[in-house]
Amino acid sequence: MSVERQQSGVYQRLLFEEPAESPRHGEGGEGGTQPSPREESQAFTAPDPARALTERLMEEVTSRDNLNRAYRRVKANKGAPGVDGMTLADLAQWIAEHKEQLIASLLDGSYEPQPVRGVEIPKPGGGVRQLGIPTVVDRLVQQAMLQVLEPILDPTFSASSFGFRPGRGAHDAPSQASRYVAEGRSIVVDLDLEKFFDRVNHDILMARLARRIADKRLLKIVRRFLQAGMMQHGVCVERHEGTPQGGPLSPLLANLLLDDLDQELDRRGHRFCRYADDCNIYVQSHAAGERVMASLVAFLEGRLKLRVNRDKSAVAHVSERKFLGHRLLADGTLTIAPKSLDRAKDRIRELTRRNRGVAFEEMIGRLNSFLTGWVTYFRYAKCKTVLTELDQWIRRRLRCFRLKQRKRRYAIATFLRDLGLPAWRAWPLAWSGKGWWRKAGSPQAAEAMSNRWFEASGLVTLVHHYAKLQTP
Repeated sequence: MSVERQQSGVYQRLLFEEPAESPRHGEGGEGGTQPSPREESQAFTAPDPARALTERLMEEVTSRDNLNRAYRRVKANKGAPGVDGMTLADLAQWIAEHKEQLIASLLDGSYEPQPVRGVEIPKPGGGVRQLGIPTVVDRLVQQAMLQVLEPILDPTFSASSFGFRPGRGAHDAPSQASRYVAEGRSIVVDLDLEKFFDRVNHDILMARLARRIADKRLLKIVRRFLQAGMMQHGVCVERHEGTPQGGPLSPLLANLLLDDLDQELDRRGHRFCRYADDCNIYVQSHAAGERVMASLVAFLEGRLKLRVNRDKSAVAHVSERKFLGHRLLADGTLTIAPKSLDRAKDRIRELTRRNRGVAFEEMIGRLNSFLTGWVTYFRYAKCKTVLTELDQWIRRRLRCFRLKQRKRRYAIATFLRDLGLPAWRAWPLAWSGKGWWRKAGSPQAAEAMSNRWFEASGLVTLVHHYAKLQTP
């Protein structure tokens, strides 16, 4: 029997069976009828914020269907092991052996998360971003809690909040911003929160959650997740603030805290777009922008105890700032921000380095994987001219790589002749003393390694892929 089928069998066993007659938390044992699990599930799925007043949310968290869905989601998300070294492949067997203890600890509120594994990754603009990788069991619990909390909390969030929300994505925020600018709001108040996920105040966040959630067991476990230590370089450090990125629950909790900012902006009648901790407010004059900036800094630092990065925040014309990799023109047109283009070129340079010891076909495959994802992200931007120039630059880099692979003059001349170039044109390029980049830009190289040749080699053409994405 295959490992996958074995795990599937374990999965069927692990799937937590609903306790048939166990009393619910907060209920007496006599005198009342208890709804069936199916009735409870149907009642819960209605996106009614009033459900937050119930004290039985942990029963929903530990329901069979909810835990099954959480297991499938954690498996689909993949991810690295936490501090205990347990992999996703081990998770099914672990639950099969410990499911009763796991459910019991959740229902009585005694569940204790393990420390998260601290990982630092470089940020595109410099510096590092701190990630916290929970254990796979903690990820399962967080995912199960997320599936219960999200239908309660998310419908109450602002329509101008787009990050980490079901049915919304990174394309919706720039599109909304484009409409605001087209209406004449060409000045943007660009707020940057300094290390937001590392500086979330636990008491303020838990107070916001307790406003809507009455189940004290769930609140207690959420606070333990927030306070779980971080293991880094062999040392476990206590955490008194922050909700490190990496766990399923962190984005929802971040949106909950920043919902105070959204509600304040909505109350004032501002036009804004927020994606996680990236918030842009659109106004009609620079003076209005300065007033908004001053009042919001006071609000964020006074009420939410968050720090605004003065160096990265600014009041400016929309064309001078970027939002989620895009730049907005004065008429609301979306384009690719120059910094986004520079980062893409850096990645392409890395993939097409001349001294890379990989086959040309492998290089094309890796390049295609990056290029298709990149241009798909910017499919709503007006960028045909930029993509045409980028296509030309990429082909020249690949010609450079291909010529350098040949190294010697005879090999270069033979390669060019095999591609159909006459000998009297191939040999002058082979004997040329110019550098590889100059050779790659020569008419002979362009004729031998033509656009059609690159198409036959399987290289994705950005302009063509972009055009396909524009077709309804």
